[in-house]
Amino acid sequence: MKTMTCRQLGGPCELPLRGETADDIIKAQDRHLKDITKSGDTTHQPAYEAMKSRWRNPIKGMGWYRDTKKAFAALPEA
Repeated sequence: MKTMTCRQLGGPCELPLRGETADDIIKAQDRHLKDITKSGDTTHQPAYEAMKSRWRNPIKGMGWYRDTKKAFAALPEA
């Protein structure tokens, strides 16, 4: 199990997100951004918009995905 924060994934806060894989943490971040912006939090709006548009530009989206997987792999087990 590893932990990354919302900020490490491009968001504005230090909410810890835990997962067994990078994909688990990415999915948790996506849920977090969706839920918090739905509740009216505007500080997360830019990160939410970036998440929604990530795959509209596949080359850029895959770059973000690879970078996130590398950062996850470099983390110690917690």
